[in-house]
Amino acid sequence: MVRRGLVALVLALAVSAASAQHHHGASGAATPRPALGASAAFDAAGRLWAVHAEEAHVLLSVSDDAGQHWRRVGPVNAAPEPIAADGDNRPKLAFGPGGRLFVSWTQPTARPYTGIVRFAAADQAGAPFAQPLTVHRDPQPITHRFDALTVAQGGEVLVSWIDKRDMEAAKAGGEPYRGAAVYYAVSRNGGASFEAERRLAEHSCECCRIALAPRRDGSVQALWRHVFEPNVRDHATARILLDGEPEPLRRATRDDWALDACPHHGPSLVEAPDGTLHAVWFTGASGREGPWYGQLSTDGMVHAVRLPDEGAAHADLAVAGSTVVIAWKAFDGEATRLRSMRSEDGGLSWAPPLTLASTTDASGQPFVLVRAGRFHVFWHSRAHPLGTWALP
Repeated sequence: MVRRGLVALVLALAVSAASAQHHHGASGAATPRPALGASAAFDAAGRLWAVHAEEAHVLLSVSDDAGQHWRRVGPVNAAPEPIAADGDNRPKLAFGPGGRLFVSWTQPTARPYTGIVRFAAADQAGAPFAQPLTVHRDPQPITHRFDALTVAQGGEVLVSWIDKRDMEAAKAGGEPYRGAAVYYAVSRNGGASFEAERRLAEHSCECCRIALAPRRDGSVQALWRHVFEPNVRDHATARILLDGEPEPLRRATRDDWALDACPHHGPSLVEAPDGTLHAVWFTGASGREGPWYGQLSTDGMVHAVRLPDEGAAHADLAVAGSTVVIAWKAFDGEATRLRSMRSEDGGLSWAPPLTLASTTDASGQPFVLVRAGRFHVFWHSRAHPLGTWALP
């Protein structure tokens, strides 16, 4: 009962903080969270690259030994600008054909909870970046935030984000509107420019990260927290076709989490070599609290398993062949532990979890990386800046 009470308390505090950020009061913004959002990716040569925010810049670093030692390369944006780097809102990076490096981030703007999605490209990792550009053409001073970045099999760069233009239009017309919307834009010239943005879906959650999974057929599968009527914050999915309109959304999870606030707790999604879509997500629905793993089918999630730690949060995953690895962090009332577990049979059974690290200080969210069949967990924290752990 003590553990369950702790989990309930942690969840209540998280939702309370999210609600304070989402439902604006007369006093303005809530207390900002530590700017520890960071991302990392391996290049084709096996070097590990990372981006994080510091003093109005997105900083690029590189490691030649899988994250044991880092060397700072320099800023992505030469001119300083505000950078969002907390929770689900963090700088991203991805590699394209020929080793081209892409970085995206959200720039907060003057009004609370507003922003624009920024992007910069370099011909090679370590080469100078082109001047950053704004991905979307909509100039309104509204929410364009929580960007997600990926590169499709055909080399197209795709950036998606949470957007409130439809909510603002509904409000101006005196109409109600649930949540926000998901928009995306595509670049077919290596990030030099982006086509006009398209709407993927209306009524998304307002502050949860979007998961993008490039598929073998050249499309991109998106998974995001949705606001189903009247206030159920489960997940929806849709396939983005790079040469046409996206497919209609369908429901991905059925936890029935009724909540009038954004939990700041987005999903992750990856396609395995056999085409299976593996996912992790979070719910606070009664009796189902915590992160879950499942496989996305046409009828929703199958082979669903709840992660073993009470208090677990912010899970991520990666796949190599039939091996699936999940990492998450779990707060036990005193310290936050970095944990992982592995399946060697495509997610059907799981080995006992391992504890990789622990901290009593602030930390970002963990992410699972894979290089040549070897898994690594990346976790940026005050105690372990750009921390990276190779899994046995």
